[in-house]
Amino acid sequence: MRHFVIAGILVIVATVLMYMGLNAAHLMPVNASAQATEIDWMWNLQLMGMAFLFSLIVIPMFYSLAVFRPKKGDTTDAEHIEGNTPLEITWTVIPLFVVVIFAYLGAGNLSRTLRISPDAMVVNVTGIQWDWKFEYPEYGITTTELYLPVDKAVVLKMTSNDVIHSFWVPEFRVKQDLVPGRVTELRITPTVIDDYKVRCAELCGTSHYSMEEFVRVVDDTAFAGWISEQQAIAQEALATPEGHGQLLVTTNGCAACHSINGEPGIGPTWFGLAGSQEELEDGSIVIADDAYLFESIRDPRAKVVKGFNPTMPLYPFTDEEIADIVAYIKTLK
Repeated sequence: MRHFVIAGILVIVATVLMYMGLNAAHLMPVNASAQATEIDWMWNLQLMGMAFLFSLIVIPMFYSLAVFRPKKGDTTDAEHIEGNTPLEITWTVIPLFVVVIFAYLGAGNLSRTLRISPDAMVVNVTGIQWDWKFEYPEYGITTTELYLPVDKAVVLKMTSNDVIHSFWVPEFRVKQDLVPGRVTELRITPTVIDDYKVRCAELCGTSHYSMEEFVRVVDDTAFAGWISEQQAIAQEALATPEGHGQLLVTTNGCAACHSINGEPGIGPTWFGLAGSQEELEDGSIVIADDAYLFESIRDPRAKVVKGFNPTMPLYPFTDEEIADIVAYIKTLK
């Protein structure tokens, strides 16, 4: 009985030290949303469970090696044990109850995390190889950065233009896939004013590593000021075709592949493109006139430039929008 008491005390001490050590390691990033609070609470329970189970296995093992090792010269056999039915039932039933309890707590935690707020602000999110687009339908603006007011519930209605992406801000804890042809939802209530980054957590192609954008959580005053500023920029852009084209290019991730300053990229640079001669993969030469530029945006695989792969996704631009983008490309000289 003495050995059980000693081993039990050592298990408890090791569990506490293990839990404190894991907490001190700061395994999780900053808690910056109401959803993160719920998730971190569940994570702490699991951390305690992991620390206990680790100690329950390791401490008796090393205690037995130290205390019950054979004496020098002892060559006798140890006691032969066939089994222990009560012990086997115990270590089957208790873990079963623990798993059921954790499942119940996890279901309640998930329910609170997904709880619908009737006054939540809607932001439409589109994943694009390899960028993000954020539309605020209530304010009539579209941007490449996500601005969120602190302590206000937000529902992100998300889809993808091409392949599966995954919206993930580590400080918010929650994560959701963006699936082509479907709208998925993610609910966030930011609680800490700061700058974060959204990352794609689903391998989505060549430049997956760079598919990240700023998420800025600000107070109500700063958010209202930013909305006014973006509305003014949008109004100014709509005044000319090339301005509207630049806005479309900026908010649809075109710069992820096409530079506007002549630097090489995944796709041909747009600097000096209009009116230039382009060699295609079949060796033919074409003039990059309005018709060629229009066709290349509408059907990127119709004429592929030599040295580049036909990886550009199809964009649901209208003919008027494509014409505006062509007008913008023609200004890049």
